[in-house]
Amino acid sequence: MSRTAARPPAAAKLTEPGWLTTTLGDADYEFLCQLIYERSRIHLGPDKRVLVASRLAKRLRHLNLNSYQEYCELMRSPAGAEELQFLIDRISTNHTHFFREIKHFEFIRDVIIPTWNAVKGRKEPFRIWSSASSTGEEPYSLAIHFAENFAPAESGRWQIEATDISTRVLEVATQGIYEQERLTSVGPEALRRHFQKGEKKWAGHFRVKDELRRRVHFHHLNLLEGAYPFAWSFDLILCRNVMIYFDRPTQETLVQRLTAKLVPGGHLLVGHSESLSGVKHSLKLVRPAIYLKPAA
Repeated sequence: MSRTAARPPAAAKLTEPGWLTTTLGDADYEFLCQLIYERSRIHLGPDKRVLVASRLAKRLRHLNLNSYQEYCELMRSPAGAEELQFLIDRISTNHTHFFREIKHFEFIRDVIIPTWNAVKGRKEPFRIWSSASSTGEEPYSLAIHFAENFAPAESGRWQIEATDISTRVLEVATQGIYEQERLTSVGPEALRRHFQKGEKKWAGHFRVKDELRRRVHFHHLNLLEGAYPFAWSFDLILCRNVMIYFDRPTQETLVQRLTAKLVPGGHLLVGHSESLSGVKHSLKLVRPAIYLKPAA
């Protein structure tokens, strides 16, 4: 894929640590952009150069490298295969919080759950996939939401799979420990029921209770590579604030792959800043950022 990387503005040099001998030059940035695209399909334009440089600076120091050119030489060497996962971890954007985009959770409560429960004789559980789970706030928000809104007699009839391309954020997610200020959108009753308050060195932190953490299964996964590790299809898939980093062909590929893992009548939720307008797909728009796979 061709990119034309403009030279960084003068202000970009101010972000470079003093021990680095060079800034991130055109050729090195182009190489890293291409490598990241090939591995993750994340599209980085010229405006992301400062971000890439700043996120890699600490890593260069850790590796005793004095320039981005040396880092690119490492990535071209056999040792670069092992380093590649760290590169993807650092570049992936992982901003999230509990109950982000609350309209989605309201739709799940008011439309999706009642519709699903209205069908008698179901034997399979309600299956949810948080496909870009980041540090766990989204899948744990879903777990809280289903625990609160499924009837007690149906409490065991839902399960959540959570995936992310970044091993770094998955480590945080599996621990399920969060600072108190990150839980402001969780109501006090839900906080009491589903979290343990930390003490001593963990003061100011809360951990998701074991019974809820056991309902969420985390996996490392690149959404655009290989077969998905699930033998079943899902009633609900969330892929929010992911496609904004992909070009159009990649968006279409991803939507087609996700649609194939939806049951007929299942829903795909994307971010409110995203749209499938202009993307080839077979889904029906229900509300902004909410799509339905029509029944066969």
